[in-house]
Amino acid sequence: MAALRTSTSRLLACSRSPALRPPITARNYATVDPLAKLGESMSSTQPPVPPNKTSTVEEPQKTQDARTKTFHIYRWSPDTPTEKPKMQSYTLDLNKTGPMVLDALIRIKNEVDPTLTFRRSCREGICGSCAMNIDGVNTLACLCRIPTNTSHESRIYPLPHTYVVKDLVPDLTQFYKQYKSIKPFLQRDTKSPDGKEHRQSPADRKKLDGLYECILCACCSTSCPSYWWNSEEYLGPAVLLQSYRWLADSRDERKAERKAALDNNMSLYRCHTILNCSRTCPKGLNPGKAIQEIKKAMATT
Repeated sequence: MAALRTSTSRLLACSRSPALRPPITARNYATVDPLAKLGESMSSTQPPVPPNKTSTVEEPQKTQDARTKTFHIYRWSPDTPTEKPKMQSYTLDLNKTGPMVLDALIRIKNEVDPTLTFRRSCREGICGSCAMNIDGVNTLACLCRIPTNTSHESRIYPLPHTYVVKDLVPDLTQFYKQYKSIKPFLQRDTKSPDGKEHRQSPADRKKLDGLYECILCACCSTSCPSYWWNSEEYLGPAVLLQSYRWLADSRDERKAERKAALDNNMSLYRCHTILNCSRTCPKGLNPGKAIQEIKKAMATT
């Protein structure tokens, strides 16, 4: 893997696209180890560089029949910006912990270390808040089961190649700016004949299956090497899937304008069909196919 660009080169690249320019901050950047797993296929999602571990924190009052498992969790705090990121190790008894990784994180925060920071909300795989990199795969902590093999030590990082707000919390400001830029809402001038909702046939409605279910967790975009290097201008798999959702909607009347906004070298055509996005989507969607459908629509109009 190529090393990350320096801060200077990132700022120069950002100047080319002021509308979608990410904020200049002093926050830590979750990086990819250029020598990690050398020789592996580009299809695997690389986690951030593992910093040095600290001492293991064990939960109190372990029982004799405890099934202990160790979790190595990425830690960094903006309150101490001069300190390098580190891996904090926690040991839990799986007999007292729920089956999902999010259960383990909640238990660590409630009973072991209240300073641990992460996002979570619905616990049902709907909100996308708890997206993170778990054992090398971008996924939702609420849908990822804890491996029952206690000898396997799990490693948990924030989403790769994102600015880190704190610990496992990534800054998705740029991601949502790009989502806003595609105008993700129905656009039309023609009013409904009876003044009610805009109807569509069952066949047209079926075209939206596999598109509208996207929860904007950013797992796919942050697993995409093209998005890692061109996130200032390339929209990325998640936003392009959302863009195709409106291009495929029979009720929308702004398809020409939507295509014109994508008709440049960067917004769409940085996709090189690596398909990390489709492999890692926790909802089983196929952003890679949606991107190819957009390319096909652009070529035939």
